[in-house]
Amino acid sequence: MTRTIEFLFDFGSPTTFLAHRRIAGIVARTGAVVDYVPVLLGAIFKATGNASPVAVPAKRRYMATDMSRFARRHGIDLAVNPHFPINTIALMRGATAYRGTASYGRYVETMFDAMWARPVDLGNPESVADVLTAAGFDPAAFVALNAKDDVKETLKATTEAAIERGVFGAPTFFVDDEMFFGQDRLDWVEAAVA
Repeated sequence: MTRTIEFLFDFGSPTTFLAHRRIAGIVARTGAVVDYVPVLLGAIFKATGNASPVAVPAKRRYMATDMSRFARRHGIDLAVNPHFPINTIALMRGATAYRGTASYGRYVETMFDAMWARPVDLGNPESVADVLTAAGFDPAAFVALNAKDDVKETLKATTEAAIERGVFGAPTFFVDDEMFFGQDRLDWVEAAVA
């Protein structure tokens, strides 16, 4: 039986990028499928009283070291985005709009790469347009999709559903109804689907 990993993500999270880069190995080893579910991390933080680790200076310093360790261990190119933090609402609306299409995987990979592998200012619409064009997307279509009420409402609904399930940050994974938080819990995710 093929198992599904729900991967709740926001492009603004560097630890989610690390999980994104590592999850293909789990798929290869287990045959699981991954359902990438876009959510708004800022809205989750607000609803749950959580905050970004970068808001706490000691945690921010430790997290930078810890992420570098994970990146080195797993051979992942991780760069600090000098434009961080970036408001990701347009990017996450784009993910919502492309979800379920043949372009979704390419969109997710493109945005994660531009945010954390070769950092681009994805808070700047012109930079986003350049990234989209280079990846074969139509920036005007992206802007039009972002403006659609059903896209906005769907992203709001997936975020609210995540909060109702107990999500307080990203990355968060579900295997059936079991929740796992953090890219450092991928071993447990793999065990759950194996």
